[in-house]
Amino acid sequence: MQTSSKSGILYALTAFTLWAIAPIYFKEMSFVPAQEILAHRVIWSCLIVLVLIVALRYTKALTTVLRSPKTLMAMLVSTLLIGLNWGTFIWAVQNNQMLSASLGYYINPLISILLGVIFFKEKLDRVRKAAVVLCFCAVVFEVIQFGSLPWIALVLSITFAFYGLVRKKVAVDSFTGMAIETAIMLPFALMYLMWSTSPSANIFDNSASVNWLLFAAGPVTMVPLMCFAAAANRVSMVTLGFFQYIGPTGMFFLAVFLYDEPLSPEKLITFILIWSALAILILDSIRRLRSTRKINKMTKLNPPPE
Repeated sequence: MQTSSKSGILYALTAFTLWAIAPIYFKEMSFVPAQEILAHRVIWSCLIVLVLIVALRYTKALTTVLRSPKTLMAMLVSTLLIGLNWGTFIWAVQNNQMLSASLGYYINPLISILLGVIFFKEKLDRVRKAAVVLCFCAVVFEVIQFGSLPWIALVLSITFAFYGLVRKKVAVDSFTGMAIETAIMLPFALMYLMWSTSPSANIFDNSASVNWLLFAAGPVTMVPLMCFAAAANRVSMVTLGFFQYIGPTGMFFLAVFLYDEPLSPEKLITFILIWSALAILILDSIRRLRSTRKINKMTKLNPPPE
């Protein structure tokens, strides 16, 4: 394995592991309202990413985006989506709905498949059709058993899938995109803190330990994103795809074994249906990857005549 691939896998493992354990931070911050944590996440992430852009000399890319009204409109849509996603996730973790959050991020790849069919005219083969049907069955089962849609899971999966769609359309790098998105949310975050009656809203009234915890919302957001960006430059998207399930799996184990969220037999069936759908996709991806490698190997051994 090449050194770049090894480092890419390490970066990917770091990114998705950090995303898997991030709920621990938001859980520990339950004494602060979810909206307030979201505001601090925006503020400190914005400052950190702007420093990174200057340090990494991404200013030209940022200037190019700022000069394109069409791209800025698309970034406004992505900002609304990621803001709703972040806020819903923080609220879910703080309100003992981590299992629902985990389910949402398990569903996300399946929603992305449907978006690919709708917006990129991609065709569903038998494997992907089976996976989508199992996902649909899981949602229907949830509605029948609990009498309502699993709205937290659906909001998280749909907002993140559409966020990925918009970012794919505009093709803006992760640092530039995050800078613009957090900058758009920044005035609203500051206004919220100014008008909030929360005891911790005024940082000048907080203890140093509380302020450090609030500041940590920035690194909790940016460090895994930086690792993910580094991984994306070193390994294929197929390889990255296998790592994406670390996050929701970590959330699932945290919810059940650390925070004692109830996992009823009915809820477990929902997860089993989703896991089955993902297992089908993973096995099919492995089969395709092996087939591609075999073809490439044969091509190298028997190059076509010139």
